[in-house]
Amino acid sequence: MTANPNTAMVLAAGLGKRMRPITDTMPKPLVKIAGKTLLDWSLDSLARANVKKAVVNVHYFPEQIVAHVVARRAPQVVISDESEILLESAGGIVKALPELGKEPFYVINADTFWIDNGASSLDRLALAWDASTMDILLMLADLQSATGHSGGTDFLVGLDGALRRSKGDPEGLIYAGAAIIHPRVFKDAPTGPHSLNAYFDTAIAAGRLFGMKMHGRWITVGTPDAIPLAEAAAAGVLTETP
Repeated sequence: MTANPNTAMVLAAGLGKRMRPITDTMPKPLVKIAGKTLLDWSLDSLARANVKKAVVNVHYFPEQIVAHVVARRAPQVVISDESEILLESAGGIVKALPELGKEPFYVINADTFWIDNGASSLDRLALAWDASTMDILLMLADLQSATGHSGGTDFLVGLDGALRRSKGDPEGLIYAGAAIIHPRVFKDAPTGPHSLNAYFDTAIAAGRLFGMKMHGRWITVGTPDAIPLAEAAAAGVLTETP
């Protein structure tokens, strides 16, 4: 890809059940780390990557997210309202496809963020993208670069960058909550709730799921006790970065 995608999907509609009691009164994307909401960590990274439009899906306390982004100019934020039914990751993207367009777009999870060491990970994803061989390109992190991650790994990377499921193999890498996806993968998609994981498996079977390892610190905030770890990691890396 010669240029970064112009559009992005920010997945911000989750219930954040594991973040209770904090999320009893607010949606998880508005939890602050290092003085910035998780949602703004995502939107700021997209702004730096020159993304023009970000579709943000909402379901839980939707009015709080709508009010939070109303003054935002870069990127332009379009709300995809899932108040009536939570559509999960892929269902949310399918609903937003008319806004996302016909070209490849970024997908960002609003409950994770990262601090780059060197070149922007989103810029590097765009440089690595090849629509002729890929349907989905995932940003990946190793276990040593992850803060707040309590699970195992997700994928093993082949010599050509193609992915297969790692089934927890410690040599594998973690899906770091950012990707480039071509909308053609949703051509025959259902409109109800369903997960992106099925599309990952379909792309693996076709040899069209690829990955790129990020450089920096990847931070995920799943539970309240992960907040101090995320604060410390953000402060530490920010202090070290010129």
